[in-house]
Amino acid sequence: MTEKRQLERLEKRILPHLSVRFLVAAFVALFVSLGGIEPARAQDPSASRIEHAESEPQNWLTFYGNYAAWSYSPLNQITGKNVKELLPAWTFPAGYPASTTSLRPGLEAAPLVVDGVLYLVGPQNNVYAIDAAAGKLVWQYIYDWSRKEPTPGNKGARGLAIGDGRVYMGTQDDHMVALDMKTGNEVWNVKTDDVYKCLCSITSPPLFVKGKVITGVAGGDGPFRAYIQAFDSTTGKLLWHFDTVPAPGEPGSETWPGGDTWKVGGGATWLTGSYDPELNLVYWGTGNAFPDLMGEGRAGTNLYTASLLALDADSGKVKWYFQETPHDVYDFDSQPEPLLLDVNEGGRKRKVVLHSSKNGYAYLLDRETGKFLRAFAYVDTVTWTKGLDEDGKPIGAMIPGDSKDFLFCPGGRGGRNFNHSAYSPRTGWWYTTAFEICSRMVHGTDLFEGDMLNPNSPPHIAAFDPLTGKKQWSFSTKYWNQSSLLSTAGDLIFAGDLEGSVFALDARTGQKLWSFSTGGRIASPPVSFSVNGRQYVAVSSGGGSSREGFVPNFYPEAKNRLPQPSATLFVFALPEKKE
Repeated sequence: MTEKRQLERLEKRILPHLSVRFLVAAFVALFVSLGGIEPARAQDPSASRIEHAESEPQNWLTFYGNYAAWSYSPLNQITGKNVKELLPAWTFPAGYPASTTSLRPGLEAAPLVVDGVLYLVGPQNNVYAIDAAAGKLVWQYIYDWSRKEPTPGNKGARGLAIGDGRVYMGTQDDHMVALDMKTGNEVWNVKTDDVYKCLCSITSPPLFVKGKVITGVAGGDGPFRAYIQAFDSTTGKLLWHFDTVPAPGEPGSETWPGGDTWKVGGGATWLTGSYDPELNLVYWGTGNAFPDLMGEGRAGTNLYTASLLALDADSGKVKWYFQETPHDVYDFDSQPEPLLLDVNEGGRKRKVVLHSSKNGYAYLLDRETGKFLRAFAYVDTVTWTKGLDEDGKPIGAMIPGDSKDFLFCPGGRGGRNFNHSAYSPRTGWWYTTAFEICSRMVHGTDLFEGDMLNPNSPPHIAAFDPLTGKKQWSFSTKYWNQSSLLSTAGDLIFAGDLEGSVFALDARTGQKLWSFSTGGRIASPPVSFSVNGRQYVAVSSGGGSSREGFVPNFYPEAKNRLPQPSATLFVFALPEKKE
C-alpha cells in the first residue's frame, strides 16, 4: 500500500479537524513518550524547531508549547489511571521583589524547557536556568533594579522566549533583554520605551519567529497608544513597529474622527500572540480603547482596538483584522491567545483561528483572510448585547448612560482575562475558563456601579467543540480560576486555584481526578516536559495577578483565608520505579 493511500485511510478514521502533519509527528511523539527515548538535539532552538515542536514532546519550547497556541503536551505517561500517584519531584524558589521597585510579588510565569534545562523568570525579572530533572540551579541572571525609581504601570512577568541560542525577556520597565542560554550572560539589552512617560510595560513573554523577537506592551487602560515591535534576535535592533491605533492618513484612521484622541487611544497588546509559518503571519489580540468606559470623546469604531490582527512577520504590515467589540466602552480587551487550527470542511482543508474576547464570545475566523465564520458564547450569560449578526458584530449593544439599570454580563472584568485556554487534538475540544462576573450598570452614568457574581452560573472550566460551539462538559470552581490550562495526550487537563491547589481533570468528562496543595495561590500556566523518559508537570505557585485581591469582595468567607503571595515552582512526576 502506498504512503499516500495509508494516510488517506488514516484520515477517515480520525477526527475531521486533525491535520496529517500532526499525525505524522504524533507517531514520533508516541515512540518517544512510550519508549523513553529522547531524540538527540545538538542545534539551538530556532523557528524551525518550534514550528515542529510536536516532534520533540520532551521539550516546551515556547510560551504556549507550540506556535498554534494549543497549550498541549503530546506526552502520555501520566494518565487518568495513574495521575493520583503524582508527587512533587522538586521545587524551586524564585525570590521576592524588593519593596523599592513597586513590583508585585508572586509567580505567574510559565517555564520553558529545552534539552533537560528549565528556564524560569521570577517576579523581579530575574532569570533562572535549572536542571529540569533535579531542580539544581545551573545559572541565574539578576536584573538590575538598583538605580531605578519605583516603576509605574502594569506589573507581571509571565514568561520567556528562546531561539538562536538565547533567552529573551521583556521587562516591567520596558527593556528587551537577550541572554546566552548556556551561561546566562547578557548578550544585549535595549530600551523599548520610557516607562515613566508611557506608563506602559512588558508583562508577557515575546514570540521568537525567524530571527525576530516580537513583543507587545501593556498599558492600554491609561492614555497610551500601544504597539507591537520586532527586534533582531542577534543584535536587538528594532526591525519593525506597528501602532495599534492609526495616525491621520493611515488606514483605519477614519475610525477616529476629529480631535487627537488617537494619540492616547489604547489598544494594548499585552498577551503573547501566535504564528503560522506557512502563511508567515503573526496573530495578536489588542485591548480596549481609551478611555475604556467612556466613549463620547472618541467617536467611531476605534480601530484597531478590541481586535484580532494578522501581521506579516517580516514587515509588521497588516494582512487583515477583525474587530470584536467596535467602539468598546466595556473594557472588553481582545487580548487572549489566537488558537490556530486546520480543519476539514466539505472535504477540503481550511486554516482557521479561534479567538476569544473578554466580551464572552469566541470567534472562529478564516486565518488566511480574516473572514468571520461563526461565534459562540463561552460564558453562560451574555447580556451586554442581544447577540451577533451574520458578520460577527454585536446587535443592540447596551451603551453606558443610555440604557436602563441592568446587570451587565460579562462585566468589566471580562469573561476571562490573561489566563489562557488549551486545545487537545485527541478530543478535538477547546478548554477554557469562565469567570461569570457581571457588572451593575446604572442609568444616567458612564461607569459601572460595582461588580457582582453571575446569579445564574458559578465560575467554571468548560470544554467546547471549537467548530460548533457545543459545550461538552463544565467543571465548577469555588472561586474564578486565575490559572491557565494545560491539555496532555494522557487525556488530562491541568490547572490550579487561588486556594493553592494544582489539580487534574479528565479531558473527556471534566471529572476531577487529582489535586495537590502547594500552599500558594496559582495564577500561572502549567506545562509538561520529560527528561530521560520521565514525564513532569510544572506549575508556578504564589499568585501575582491583579484579580486575586478582589476575591474577598465577592466571597466574604475568603477574607484572610487565601494564601499570601509567594514564588515557588512546583514540579510533579510519578514515583520512579525501583529496579
